[in-house]
Amino acid sequence: MKAGAPWARAFERSFKVLARSSLRAGARAAGLGLKAQIDKRRPPAGEGDWIAGIAIGAGGARRYRLYRPPAIQSGEQLPLLVMLHGCGQDANSFAQSTRMNLIAARERFMVLYPEQDRLANARGCWNWFDTRAGRAAGEAELIMGAVEQVCLLYAADRARIAVAGLSAGASMAALLVTRHPDRFKAVVMHSGIAPGSAHSGLSALAAMHGHGTATALPSGPGSASVPRSWPPLLVIHGGRDRTVAASNGQAAVRVWAEAAGASPVALRSVQRGKRHPMTVTDFKAGGATVASLVVVPQLGHAWSGGAASQPYGDARGPDASRMAWAFVARQFPA
Repeated sequence: MKAGAPWARAFERSFKVLARSSLRAGARAAGLGLKAQIDKRRPPAGEGDWIAGIAIGAGGARRYRLYRPPAIQSGEQLPLLVMLHGCGQDANSFAQSTRMNLIAARERFMVLYPEQDRLANARGCWNWFDTRAGRAAGEAELIMGAVEQVCLLYAADRARIAVAGLSAGASMAALLVTRHPDRFKAVVMHSGIAPGSAHSGLSALAAMHGHGTATALPSGPGSASVPRSWPPLLVIHGGRDRTVAASNGQAAVRVWAEAAGASPVALRSVQRGKRHPMTVTDFKAGGATVASLVVVPQLGHAWSGGAASQPYGDARGPDASRMAWAFVARQFPA
């Protein structure tokens, strides 16, 4: 056959077109991958310092990011809010989604974002459920190591520390305060699972679908449970959450309330502007708020009021970051 035959020329033209398309597709994919890497390294919006650090302990090592607002004076001690991301997130994306740094700049507090290692969990989830094998406790102590570093190196106020988290981060936040209740003044669980609801990956999946049974956890390593010493709890959960059933939020509040002998006060409905409405129920004991439950009926598995450009954020929901800080600040000593 002759190389110049019509079918050969047509094949050659088709091959060139396919090659050019493959090159363009490869270039686009490389460009998107590079953009993702650049976005991951770009500091979240707002003035202030975005500091990288690492905590090392018996459970390995975990990176963290610390946000410090601008113009900190010599000798000034600021409150610290620990923010624990959910699955599929990291410190940077969680900061961008919640926009907590913007509130921290205005209200003058520091924000610590510990980051799960993908070698410890392929999806970047905190292993809050793995209490039998010890991974949960190991990760909790690494987070506490990061808190201690920030207190030592950046003069965070030890008397004004709180923790908040989303999804797996919320469950890890609850585990932290039940292990170290004296270190935290408040805890915020957004779309999380009550402590003691799971002890393995399989039981965690069952709990996510509302089939777990919340039980009190020890208040410290190897000690008896003293739940009355737990700090006040704020729970925020979406009524349309198909990843973590809303019953988990109710279970978390129930554990806190029953442990302190708290009773619910009248449910109230709240809507701010055009954002999704929410219902709020406070649980009080002796006039003090032990726990608060915020249910947003139209919210799915996302940070309420979070950036629409980020996964796991719903800009139409009430601002969970503002609610979290307002709740936390009320628990701090004057």
